[in-house]
Amino acid sequence: MKQLILFICLAISIFLSSCITNKDIVYLQDKGTVVNDSLLIKETSKPYRVQVNDILSIKVKALDAELTAIFNPVETSGNSSSQGGAQLYFNGFTVDLHGAIKFPILGEINVLGFTIQDIENKVKTELLKQYFKDTAELFVTVKLAGLRYTTIGEVGTGVFTLYQDRVNIIEALANAGDIKSTGDRTDVLVIRQYPQGQKIHHIDLTDLAAMQSPFYYIQPNDMILVKPLKRKVLGAGETATQNLTTIASILSVLVTTYFLTKNL
Repeated sequence: MKQLILFICLAISIFLSSCITNKDIVYLQDKGTVVNDSLLIKETSKPYRVQVNDILSIKVKALDAELTAIFNPVETSGNSSSQGGAQLYFNGFTVDLHGAIKFPILGEINVLGFTIQDIENKVKTELLKQYFKDTAELFVTVKLAGLRYTTIGEVGTGVFTLYQDRVNIIEALANAGDIKSTGDRTDVLVIRQYPQGQKIHHIDLTDLAAMQSPFYYIQPNDMILVKPLKRKVLGAGETATQNLTTIASILSVLVTTYFLTKNL
């Protein structure tokens, strides 16, 4: 009987300590890692440099619209994001394995590692050299054809595309349905693509200092992986009520088993 009581007490202590608390699920808590009385946090965001497989949307405008027709694809009707994404896939300029795009008149242009502003300047300069006159009032705009990223693990799983220039990781996760209560927000993995390969980075989203991380803003082709909390791995409940229900069930089985074996 003493062994049964000891086991019951041990089970209760384990399950009660395994409840998911506010500290586990609240984003951007002040843990004393950011020294700033005004709480004005300088976010870290560097200009994105184009990678292989990125799709660029490039538009050319000038005083004479007929001269720019060859550079600008005809846009089809339809405002849905799926139609827009498909249109950009077929009409945009994909960065090939050599880091180049094929542009009308200019041919292949190397854009690997360039910022969007760099590419705008490069395309405009080449067009003025080869096709337009200085009096054409040439205007070139370059944009990424959507910010595509993937989420897996304890979060809404899928591949998403947002048509924005800047998206932070919390916005990206919210768009995917947010992290589940059983997800580990203290160690979210960001798998990022680089010219030499992929790297895995870690970010603690429960800490206010996450806003100063170079991985707070996502980049195209990022993969965000959310691991489960150890509590879920152990099979514990998410709340005290769930834990008490589990404990009650275990106690019922243990007591029943004890008396049955005792009467044998």
